[in-house]
Amino acid sequence: MSLSNSPKLVRGGLVILAAGGHTPRQIIALQYNPDTLTRSYQVQGTGGDAGAERATPFRLKGPAIETLKLEAEIDATDGLEHPEQNAHTVAYGIAPQLAALESLVNPSVAELQALDNQAASGTLEIVPPEAPLVLFVWGRGRVVPVRVQEFSITEEAFDPALNPLRAKVSLGLRVLSTDDLGFQARGGALFLNHLRAREALAAKAGSAAIGSLGLGSLP
Repeated sequence: MSLSNSPKLVRGGLVILAAGGHTPRQIIALQYNPDTLTRSYQVQGTGGDAGAERATPFRLKGPAIETLKLEAEIDATDGLEHPEQNAHTVAYGIAPQLAALESLVNPSVAELQALDNQAASGTLEIVPPEAPLVLFVWGRGRVVPVRVQEFSITEEAFDPALNPLRAKVSLGLRVLSTDDLGFQARGGALFLNHLRAREALAAKAGSAAIGSLGLGSLP
C-alpha cells in the first residue's frame, strides 16, 4: 500500500449562523476551490481635498469596504459514481447544494408568512426579522462576516428528469466591518480578528532597504 505525502485539501466555504451569530445553522463547503478569488477595496477617508480653501490631512475614518468575488463549480459526477451512498444525488442531482446557496438570499417561508400575518392583523410597523450572520471561510486565517451582494447560477448539464448535474456559481460578497455590525456584536468581533490577522501578516513582510529603490537616502 502506497502512502501519499500530499497535504489534506482544505475547502473554502460559508458558515450560516443563527441571528445573533453564535449557533451554526448550516455549513456549506465548496466542492472545488475556485482558481481565483478577487478582492477589491473602497477606501473610507476624509480630508486631503485639493480643491479645499485650506489643505487638510488625509485621514482614514474607518475600515475599507472589501468586496470578494469568486466562481465555484458544483458537479454530481463524484456522487453518481457511488449511487448506493448518495441517494439524494441520484434523485435530485446537485439541486440540494444550489438550494442551500439560494437560502442566503431568500427569507424562509415561515418568515414571509409571519410578515403577512402581521400585516393582516393591522400591525402599523412591520420589521423583517434579522437575517442570519454569514461567514466566508478561506482557511484558518481568513474568517470574515459577509453579505451576499451578487449571486448567479449557470446550470450546464441535466439528468433525464431535468435535475441539474453540473453548475457554475458566481458569488459577490461584501465583507461586513465594525461600521456595519458594531464592536459588541459577534460579527464585529470576527471582523476585528480578521483585521488583526492581516496586521500580523503585514508585519512579517518586513521593510526593504532604501537602496533597492535606487536611493541612497530620502531627498
